[in-house]
Amino acid sequence: MDKIWVIMRKEWSEVFKNRFVLFTVAFLPLILVALPLIMLYFTGSSGGDLSGLSGTDMPTRFAELCGGMTESECGQYFLVSQFMLLFMLMPLAIPVTIASYSIVGEKTTHTLEPVLATPVTTLELLAGKALAAAVPGVTVTWIGFVIFEVGAHLIATSPVVLARLTEPLWLLAIFLIGPLLAIASVSVAVMVSSRAHDPRVAEQLSMLVILPLLAVFFGQIAGLFLINEKLIMWMAVALVIIDAGLFAFAIQLFQRETILTRWK
Repeated sequence: MDKIWVIMRKEWSEVFKNRFVLFTVAFLPLILVALPLIMLYFTGSSGGDLSGLSGTDMPTRFAELCGGMTESECGQYFLVSQFMLLFMLMPLAIPVTIASYSIVGEKTTHTLEPVLATPVTTLELLAGKALAAAVPGVTVTWIGFVIFEVGAHLIATSPVVLARLTEPLWLLAIFLIGPLLAIASVSVAVMVSSRAHDPRVAEQLSMLVILPLLAVFFGQIAGLFLINEKLIMWMAVALVIIDAGLFAFAIQLFQRETILTRWK
């Protein structure tokens, strides 16, 4: 753990010099926190008037989550819940931005060779880089969610809707699925970064990892399926298996001698 911690500190001292990384870490959470708060403010200040939105405008399956709600409260919760899914985007996008730069970026700064010459193992090296990318993304996501919850309670809105925003469905999505998504994203980003030759190419390719989550986002809007506690738990089980496989594959793909020979 001492070696991993040294690698994490080294990564943070180098990667946060990149302006694009700083922009992603700072402004993406602000945008994704502000959007649902703005939606809550306008729907709450309008007294529940959602400009004609009714139960027929929402997916039929979503009505299963509206037990005990009025039609206007259900409509408000439906609108906000779509933005809540975007909270799961932060632990994907932020770690990908950091991790995709972590290896290929060292080629341009000529700091990879000294690291590979040290007695640190490949597992320790990649674990340090993965944690250095995942920890900021997960931390910012959790802080953003807490800020959203505080802001939601300060905005005049339905107590029923407020209660739904802290139910186990969203707590599991943010505090369980979020870290698992971060591990998956950094594993993919490390694999891409170890093979790419340009930091921008690595970032662009690694960003493809967010496509499955976007498919879930649009799938719920279209009413193809319903995100509930059962689906979240199945996602957690699947992500644990996927994370283990991706990280093991990343270790096998990262070959020190080949990388040093190809990059010289």
